[in-house]
Amino acid sequence: EAIVINPNNPGDIAAAIKEALEMPVSEQVRKNKIMRVRLKRYNVVKWANDFMSNLDSIKKVQDELKSRLLDNSHREEILRKFHTRIEKLVLLDYDGTLVPFAGRPEEAKPTRELLHLLYKVACKEGVHLAIISGRDKDTLGKWLGRLHATLIAEHGVWIKKPGKHWGMIRRLNKNWKASLLPLLQNFSDLLPGSLIEEKDYSLVWHYRKSDPDQASKIAREMLDELMDFTSNMEVQVLQGNKAIEIRNRGINKGTLANYLLTENHYKFILAIGDDVTDEDMFRVLPKSACSIKVGMKTSYAKYNLQNHIEVRKLLEAIVNE
Repeated sequence: EAIVINPNNPGDIAAAIKEALEMPVSEQVRKNKIMRVRLKRYNVVKWANDFMSNLDSIKKVQDELKSRLLDNSHREEILRKFHTRIEKLVLLDYDGTLVPFAGRPEEAKPTRELLHLLYKVACKEGVHLAIISGRDKDTLGKWLGRLHATLIAEHGVWIKKPGKHWGMIRRLNKNWKASLLPLLQNFSDLLPGSLIEEKDYSLVWHYRKSDPDQASKIAREMLDELMDFTSNMEVQVLQGNKAIEIRNRGINKGTLANYLLTENHYKFILAIGDDVTDEDMFRVLPKSACSIKVGMKTSYAKYNLQNHIEVRKLLEAIVNE
């Protein structure tokens, strides 16, 4: 029953002082008794022990992630396998993996250097390049459509093979979008700098350009409301990197990765991604696959790379040997 205030918000401080001054003495006594009981139970020793325990846990996670960083020996092993196997599948995420995150989705357009690198990967003998992205099919086709690669949009909804038109693995319902758009718009109005991205079969609320503290609070509120609102819908709510996405349930990067794996008996598989949506892909890959998580996060992937720059370096090493 403590008064919770944000020290950075003068309005919160003024309201807290006013409430304390107007509080009856009996209520002050009651609240102080509750606080004293809590302080006796959760004293400075208990607090210090919890603090040190949390530090130890964080350190253990950091050490584990550090041990999974792709080192020179594992890098050489990947290069050796790539160049000695005949049929090869390369699965790449786009945002956060090949390019850095941008404030607005349209600002992450590929550079000429990146397109040239992907062109060289796709042209390698025996390579099947597939880019599995959360992007909408029109943007992905416009940016990467000239590559001899399979393009997969909206995390698995749309697929376009080289020289073919866009198609779907199975039909999906998108009537749910109309009921959720007003809810997202309400939260977007509450948070300056946020925006809604509407795709064919998904909705994404981005807040990369918003105030971090305010965005964190409103994002939690939105997640709670979305979880409750969609409990009886065939949709999935995902917390991404500075974004919340709602999409059809049962369609994900794992579904499409499985689909591609059934088309050919690949002797070598390299999969790289940074997002929570890429975990679906990592999960379905065979144990022999080389899977890489971009960023220092726990993952189903075997290895970690620091950022998109390290990913490009690896791809450059692959095509230049």
